[in-house]
Amino acid sequence: MNGAGARSRAAFRRAQKSLVGGVDSPVRAFGAVGGSPIFFARGVGARLVDVDGRRYLDLVGSWGANLLGNAPPAVVRAVRRAAALGLTFGAPTAAEHELAERIRARAPALERLRFVSSGTEAVMSAVRVARGSTGRSKVIKFAGGYHGHSDGLLARAGSGIATHSLPDSAGVPAAFVGETLVAPYNDADALARLFEAHADQVAAVLVEPVAGNMNVVPPSPGFLHDLGRIAHDHGALVLADEVITGFRLGPGLAHPGLGLRSDLVTLGKVIGGGLPIGAYGGRADLMELVAPKGPVYQAGTLSGNPVVMAAGAAALDELTPATYRRLERTSSEIGRRITSAAQQAGVDAFHLTRVGSMLGLFFGAAPPANFDEALRVDRRAYARFFRAMLSEGVYLPPSPLETAFVSTAFRPSDVGSAGRAAERAFAMVRGGRG
Repeated sequence: MNGAGARSRAAFRRAQKSLVGGVDSPVRAFGAVGGSPIFFARGVGARLVDVDGRRYLDLVGSWGANLLGNAPPAVVRAVRRAAALGLTFGAPTAAEHELAERIRARAPALERLRFVSSGTEAVMSAVRVARGSTGRSKVIKFAGGYHGHSDGLLARAGSGIATHSLPDSAGVPAAFVGETLVAPYNDADALARLFEAHADQVAAVLVEPVAGNMNVVPPSPGFLHDLGRIAHDHGALVLADEVITGFRLGPGLAHPGLGLRSDLVTLGKVIGGGLPIGAYGGRADLMELVAPKGPVYQAGTLSGNPVVMAAGAAALDELTPATYRRLERTSSEIGRRITSAAQQAGVDAFHLTRVGSMLGLFFGAAPPANFDEALRVDRRAYARFFRAMLSEGVYLPPSPLETAFVSTAFRPSDVGSAGRAAERAFAMVRGGRG
């Protein structure tokens, strides 16, 4: 196979007549890797099938949401049962607190939480809580950290913004972005200097415990601990954005094990079992500032949707400690095989970073430690590798700044297929044929 098939290309032409750019999220347009995007028809386990009938190993996993793979039977059964009873009520159902109880059992720091419909909503709402509780207006984020597309948080955002070399965003008033201060990731000294300059104005520091929107950039030893200490010393809150990492890197939250003490947490992706979801939570005294208990207003017609709640509960029930141990072994072996394939092909300027089932594929002299370094990767080399892997039946993120994800659905034969595909793809890239 060589790029998108005839039906995918036709679907894209048609989509561009009604959808902006033919897609509903920018990175899907393949602008960073060239060619026409693949349109998918179905997915089962670790495999995807496009509208032309071509099959692919799935290393995108709906950007991390599909931890159990595509259409996991237990989740599909739960969705069917819930849908048969009603798609939405706009009123409380037991499914909401049942999923909340499952989350709290594995993440007891979330003394209270609130469900929303996306990660963007979750972070936006948590920031509002932080501002409401402290009476301060500014927030600090890290360059390359993507916390959704709400106006104030698009300053120096990674992921799709950087992929397309866009300014932070048109349509965002300067005053909004002016309330967001930006520090380099993995640089506690720079964070301390920001606090010195704006000590009594900062409501919260937002951080991804493992950066996943400048590809995979792990925290340096001690960085997250220092971040929490600095923020709390200055009376600011710590908001751990675990939309990607929550329940992906283990059976609960990732940041406590990495040395970070948070006040508020955002979740998404995995906890919805593949359906749209977000959640924010934390200390009871902070969360009870949210209406109807307190003065911080947030609402959503489809928040706590019963079908989504059922999917999330079924997904979490599948995620046992043994499941995570198997996923770790699988992810480690896939990472080892891809790295070995690069070495065998003599591609020296390639590095794979891995944190659990998150894989970062970098073409450059060294793995990046922050956003500026991530921006210096060889994007053309990644695009060639992406196309070569696609031709070998492996679907990778269509951007050099996005994370690849492994699911529990990968079998030993799938791991072998990924390794062999990487061997052929690196050979093609080395030979200039990608």
